[in-house]
Amino acid sequence: MQAQILPSRAALVDRIALQFEYGQNLIVLLGTSGLGKSYMLETFITDKYNSFNKAFVQVSANVNDVSLMSDILEQSFNSPLIDHDLSLSENFYQLLQQQPCEACLWVLDNARHLSEELLQELELLAKNSPITLYIMLASQSKLAINNAVEIYLEPLSAHESKQLMSWYFPNLPYDEDPVFSAFLNEAKGNPSLLLAWQPTEHVADIVKKDKVSWRVHLISLLIIIMLLIIGLLYKNDMTQWWQTYYQNQQSQDIDTAIPASKITAIPSAYKEVSNANSDISKADLPLEPVSDKSQGNVAPHKNDVPAIMQSLTHQAQLSAQSEQSEQSESLPQSLNTPETIEPIESDNKENPQPKTSNNVSDNAWYLAQPDNNTSVQLLAVTQEKITREFIIEHNLSQRAKVYQTKRNNKVWWVVTIGSYASLADAKSALSALSSALRKNKPFYKKISKIKQEIARLDQ
Repeated sequence: MQAQILPSRAALVDRIALQFEYGQNLIVLLGTSGLGKSYMLETFITDKYNSFNKAFVQVSANVNDVSLMSDILEQSFNSPLIDHDLSLSENFYQLLQQQPCEACLWVLDNARHLSEELLQELELLAKNSPITLYIMLASQSKLAINNAVEIYLEPLSAHESKQLMSWYFPNLPYDEDPVFSAFLNEAKGNPSLLLAWQPTEHVADIVKKDKVSWRVHLISLLIIIMLLIIGLLYKNDMTQWWQTYYQNQQSQDIDTAIPASKITAIPSAYKEVSNANSDISKADLPLEPVSDKSQGNVAPHKNDVPAIMQSLTHQAQLSAQSEQSEQSESLPQSLNTPETIEPIESDNKENPQPKTSNNVSDNAWYLAQPDNNTSVQLLAVTQEKITREFIIEHNLSQRAKVYQTKRNNKVWWVVTIGSYASLADAKSALSALSSALRKNKPFYKKISKIKQEIARLDQ
């Protein structure tokens, strides 16, 4: 039994005791299940009428009237002799004659399981008992008794509900907790429901970590969307840039140069050289594929570039000597003397080269041209003598111009033709080139670009 009782329940216990003192010997306490009727009965029989002979019986559906009568009389008298053939009232009167007593208090819980005969016996004893007899019944519904005082047990208020829970649960949530407030409202002051509170299940689990996690997920999603948008914009810009670059590539210079080692000899030119110069040794000619009939294999063809260049140099020397001899024959005898003949200047003293009109002075010619004009680049090498030989071989002495530039810390000689005001004129000039010149893949170059390359010489 509990040591504490709520103020409203204590007041109700006092009220019941007052009703008995006013002459009401039979009181019925009514209330729905869980309101604390049994607790009230235990409190009443414990705290009130300590000098009375008390009997407390918990009635159930399986208890018959005989056993119930025996429980009541055994708690009221000392070792009573009970006759089961007699009624409760008859046994009570007979025991009073055998064992006189002062007063009795009978408390019966769950009285709704009592039979009508037993209820009538209780009502009769309460009215006609020769001694003081207080009978208190507790039931969830009304009983078949006419002369009884009925007291209704009210639910607990909100304040008393919290007070009751605080006796059993030291760490209750705040009143503002939505789950706790909803629990109190649904319990409706029923003590049995209030004591069924489970803190681990009925507390709103508000964790800041979940909010932070939700924000992190949202921020991550926004960042991913932003990166996708940036990627799409970047892809669009790059596509436009490549299209523009590809279009400009058709009309502007692709800064490339053909190394001297990649220039291959032209078969037709080689035949002309071999026909005009019978004195050139066969050792200087490029190797031809040799068939090995005994093995059935053909040796791979190899382009001996040094041999071809040497043969071209010999041809140029012979041509220069023949021109010199013709000029000496046409001059007067007085001038055709060894003293008046000047030697031909050459970069290589052992292999003298003819002079050409294309030299470094062509840089000034390029600088004098309009920036918007276009020229056609035919060749770019790192040796000046190759440009002279290239111009002589293709009969470009009157058309070609040569300028110097610097690339990768090396001096280059670049051969171009023409200075055209429009790109259409340059295309016409390129299409008019011979197939031998187009094999080196000539391309267009702006005069402004050529001026920038000439300016590299001073850097």
